[in-house]
Amino acid sequence: MSRPFDLLVRNARTLFTADGPAGGTAEQLLAPIPRGAVGIHDAQVAWIGPEADLPRESISPSTRVVDAGDGLVAPGFVDAHTHLVWAGDRSHEFTLRCAGADYLSIARAGGGIASTVRAVRAASDELLITLALPRLQRLLAQGITTAEVKSGYGLDAQTELRMLRVIDLLGARQPIRLLRTFLWPHAMPPGTTDREEYLARGRKVLRDVAHAGLARFADAFIEEGAFGQDELRPFLEEARALGLGLKLHVDQLRAGQGAEYAASLGALSADHLESIGPEGIAALGKARVTAVLLPTATLVLRLPRHAPGRALVDAGVGVAVATNCNPGSAPTENLSLAMSLACLQNGLTPAEVLLGVTRWGGEALGDSSLGRVRVGGPADLVVLGAPDLDHLVAHLATSHVQTVVRAGRIVLRSDANARC
Repeated sequence: MSRPFDLLVRNARTLFTADGPAGGTAEQLLAPIPRGAVGIHDAQVAWIGPEADLPRESISPSTRVVDAGDGLVAPGFVDAHTHLVWAGDRSHEFTLRCAGADYLSIARAGGGIASTVRAVRAASDELLITLALPRLQRLLAQGITTAEVKSGYGLDAQTELRMLRVIDLLGARQPIRLLRTFLWPHAMPPGTTDREEYLARGRKVLRDVAHAGLARFADAFIEEGAFGQDELRPFLEEARALGLGLKLHVDQLRAGQGAEYAASLGALSADHLESIGPEGIAALGKARVTAVLLPTATLVLRLPRHAPGRALVDAGVGVAVATNCNPGSAPTENLSLAMSLACLQNGLTPAEVLLGVTRWGGEALGDSSLGRVRVGGPADLVVLGAPDLDHLVAHLATSHVQTVVRAGRIVLRSDANARC
């Protein structure tokens, strides 16, 4: 006899498992089950199928039931690119951008990343945690059950290691699963001019990070005004040799063959990509590197180009969509807005967008168990008060989340969001 479910999610109009066989269309990859249900036991998915086929012996008086209210059920959303630990306030940069200032001019005037670095260095661990927790609560309200979080606002050994430990502490204080990325080559720190020495120092810190298990990934900002490919290669190759996955900021502000570079290094993901060219698209497809689109940053920075999501999908590239939550270029936790913009700006379909925040988000983090609903997989689910995917993305910047389940436990209920 089957063990009773701890939790049962039922009465869904459609259950999207996002676990269809590779090579199919977006709709096939989503593997929808009309009138589907999910049974959960011990924080794992124990059963999936049409509700009419539910094994009645697996339902007991102790089984807790979530009524999806004839809405949608999907894997818990995966936010594969965030910078959500920071201190300070850069709201004035928004006003500067509205007046015509661009990213590089703000950075050269001492703003941008350097401004946040100064604030983070001055902040205590407890202040960083206190500031980050409300951001995480807002991500949870968007249906996010897993988020990648980068360092990169310390730019010295002490503060970078401190940031990674703060992220670990945050993971224990709230329900979202947090995966850590070490981002030493984010910018040159204030007052430092010797680039070779700075990157050499970063390689020493990288070894400490890897040996202590403080991060799963390494990242670098490859861009004019940040770092170049040749100078970064020793750092990134050592990160890869130490067992860290590579996630790279590339081709955002200028075309620089960053996608080709990410492909040559076997990166897990290439992120931003507003200025990617046809050769870069082909390289990502051939190397099976996931593209991570960050359309809220494209909007805030008022960039003249949008990442070519349609061309990437058509070339066979897996395309994730993420918030890029940060204090300057994407000051938002609104994944719903990013999903809508990915349709309007990047040319994705609603089905492709749902894949982008589920299955492809997991692939961008090197974990095919994330962003899917499968028997034996993690019981991370989101219940959405929307009748179909068109409605989900058409209602801009509005969360349709009713219930979030993380590791088999209900961690958020929001009846106020029913059927927006």
